[in-house]
Amino acid sequence: MMKPGLLGAAVLAATTLIASQVHAHRAWVLPDTASFSAEKPVATFDAAVSNEIFNFDHVALDPKMFQVIGPDGRAVEVENAAKLRYRGVFDVTLQQQGTYRVFSASEGLRAMWKDADGKRHMYPQRGKPFVQAEFDKMVPPKADGLVISQYYRRLETFVTNGAPSDNVMQITGKGFEMKPVSHPTDLYNGEPATFSFMLNGKPVAGAEVVLLREGSRYRDSQDEIKATTNDKGEFTIEWKGAGRYFLEAEYKDNQAVAPATERQGTYSAVLEVLPQ
Repeated sequence: MMKPGLLGAAVLAATTLIASQVHAHRAWVLPDTASFSAEKPVATFDAAVSNEIFNFDHVALDPKMFQVIGPDGRAVEVENAAKLRYRGVFDVTLQQQGTYRVFSASEGLRAMWKDADGKRHMYPQRGKPFVQAEFDKMVPPKADGLVISQYYRRLETFVTNGAPSDNVMQITGKGFEMKPVSHPTDLYNGEPATFSFMLNGKPVAGAEVVLLREGSRYRDSQDEIKATTNDKGEFTIEWKGAGRYFLEAEYKDNQAVAPATERQGTYSAVLEVLPQ
């Protein structure tokens, strides 16, 4: 299995861009459908950062960011990848029966401070990767308003060929991850679903979760579903109709490893909910 933390500089730059924009815009990877039933079907994915969910109106995500893990736990090749103006696109051939995890993950340190003249500084700059040697050189050990955050970012979705399999229930134990309790490709309107969040393999209480169903531009309100994780890191939701949902979770605490003074986790996923 490929390790999600071992990403190239281009991938880190792209995921750093996502992390810096997450409050202004939302990043997502969207499959054409989450469930397939055929011999070696091909799943197509769109990846973007947008103002409106599932509309291509802001920034494309590079398909090189993404990794795919198949039902047997092995890496699966991304095919026909292209980065367009407002969206990245790629295919994945589902040669095996079972569930696939499609994801991008990154982590690093982010620092903000003021110099003697009161000018604000930030490392890394938006859209730039974290490099430890550069961090050590550029970030002062002491400065006015110095805040160093240890951040974890994960972006993913799930697709299944045939019957759902349980490999996606496993987590790496590194970074900010969602551990499904309900299977992420076996969701139905009218049936509550439960998920949990882990930070470095341990459940986190107090993570804030927001879900938004597709088609928000055609509604008078966003109609968000909000939840907070309990002591087991779990939350349960009632769906507001069938369709595709954007899920975003955020978590922060002061349990970071020095020189960081806080930990921040950001997670987003796309889930498909079917009618009963």
